Amino acid sequence: MVKLESLKKSNQFQKALKEKKIHSKYFSIFAAKNFYKPRYKDNLLISFVMKKKIGNAVKRNKIRRKLKAIVHKLLKKKGAINKDYTYIVFGKSDAYAQKQNVLLPLIEKSFDRLKK
Repeated sequence: MVKLESLKKSNQFQKALKEKKIHSKYFSIFAAKNFYKPRYKDNLLISFVMKKKIGNAVKRNKIRRKLKAIVHKLLKKKGAINKDYTYIVFGKSDAYAQKQNVLLPLIEKSFDRLKK
């Protein structure tokens, strides 16, 4: 089973934010080729980030959990997410009101566009 591993250091975030990026109304995804190895070979390097301006902690955590659940669903589909990349997903406040089945195809399409 693939586990999600988060970025820890500021310089890791800075490297990932300089490469490929895709924006939508509900989230922004930044991707960079893996510049350091995950702890285990099967792990996916991905971080979910929320700005403090977005509501209170409850709202931010709900958006983060929703995006994580969608990524877990996509990992079950073979080839939906490339594990050779490090990802940073910025949630936006509009994602709070949307249902997962609306966000799922948008995120899947975004990850497909990042592959190219």
